[in-house]
Amino acid sequence: MKKQILNPVLSALLITALALVATVSCTPENGAPDTPVVDTETLDRDRGRTAHLEDRDAPRRKILWFDASANFERLSYPDSIMYYLDLTRDAGITDVVLDLKPISGHVMYESRYAPQWITHHSGLVRETDMDLVRFFIDEARARGLTTHFSINVFVGGHNYHDIGLVYEFPRKRDWQAINYTPDGMKPITELKHKYSAMLIPSHPEVRQFKLNILREILQNYEFDGVILDRVRFDSIESDFSPVSRLAFEAYLGKELERFPEDIYEWVDGNGEPERRPGPYYREWLAWRTSVIYSFMEEARALAKEVDPDIIFGNYTGAWYPVYYEVGVNYASQDFDPYGEYDWANEDYHKYGFAGLLDLFTTGNYFFEVTEEEVAALNEEEIQRHEAGMGTTRDFWYSVEGSARITRDVVMGEVPIYCGLYVEQYDGHPDQFVRASRKCREMSDGLMIFDIVHIINYDWWDVLAESTR
Repeated sequence: MKKQILNPVLSALLITALALVATVSCTPENGAPDTPVVDTETLDRDRGRTAHLEDRDAPRRKILWFDASANFERLSYPDSIMYYLDLTRDAGITDVVLDLKPISGHVMYESRYAPQWITHHSGLVRETDMDLVRFFIDEARARGLTTHFSINVFVGGHNYHDIGLVYEFPRKRDWQAINYTPDGMKPITELKHKYSAMLIPSHPEVRQFKLNILREILQNYEFDGVILDRVRFDSIESDFSPVSRLAFEAYLGKELERFPEDIYEWVDGNGEPERRPGPYYREWLAWRTSVIYSFMEEARALAKEVDPDIIFGNYTGAWYPVYYEVGVNYASQDFDPYGEYDWANEDYHKYGFAGLLDLFTTGNYFFEVTEEEVAALNEEEIQRHEAGMGTTRDFWYSVEGSARITRDVVMGEVPIYCGLYVEQYDGHPDQFVRASRKCREMSDGLMIFDIVHIINYDWWDVLAESTR
């Protein structure tokens, strides 16, 4: 194993970790006065309402995403917003998702807590004399479209452009994830092959900051729903910050004698670095899912407190057998992976959050539509880049297979809307139509990411065919 690399970020984290685990600092920057109180009675009542969906019909939604960064210019002008909402409605879309907090951590409106994104990294400057978010909602509703907003939760910077919260605010630099790599401990801003500067989900200040933004949007705007994105850890290498170490030790009820080796260590595997699990590896995996579950629980309670009718949703990838690598268990708590998967312990199922959701949309982000298609791939054809994905020919690396396994683990607790990443079908409109129809066949509808690709490929007729 290579020696761990020390740096100023880690040194700062070591100084502050103990205090952060115990309490959140009450500063205006973190919005402490707006600390949400979790209404457990409301939470239990709402969970009961979403727990058994076999007895009611789920809405057949066809959802189109509007990414904040990729559509920055076209969402900067009222006539452009109206034009693309017209095309969206005419293509058979029923729901639109407006991204209000991209991966940089900026927001697309005037906020008490986060900087408003006015200057795009392309150089375009957006005028701020009009509330374009409110305009988007009003115009979408006028066209009969259901409106949702999305926020990228545990991320606070764009590593390709060196912009965002962890780059621009020195006090927030210690919010960034620390990854345990073959080259030692690395702040994620130093890992330039990763475009998202992910944050520490166990960090109390990070969690409070994100909940304050969620509350602010719900109080300021009348959306029909919210879909949380990137409610996860960066990868299996994250998070190894002092904050997370102390939180994990509190979860265990004991101090670790060897950190991080008690979780895993890097060893030589025939010339390539290889992870060797330590004695607390599976407990660490379960702890990470408990961190995500507790945030989802708090976020739902907050959302329903502000607006009891809000559609509370979440996006994740659909490759459940390997999604433990990002610390997420989106299954029903009645689905127990212990015994079926070697990464799960007896507690893992306790942190399944399907029952907290009113809407669940998944990234079935594969070119191959059927399970037979993925089985026929050769090694040279396997190229996958989403978080937690592997390079095998397992059936869930297809639209059909990932939809099937998602349906199996969710166990009917929430409507599922399988999603497609349009860019994967560039030059193959017929395959996109096949994939869209498979999503609608295997789930309660369809989610399309993103409108920018429909525009760039001039695929409005293709999209219309996909929604028919």
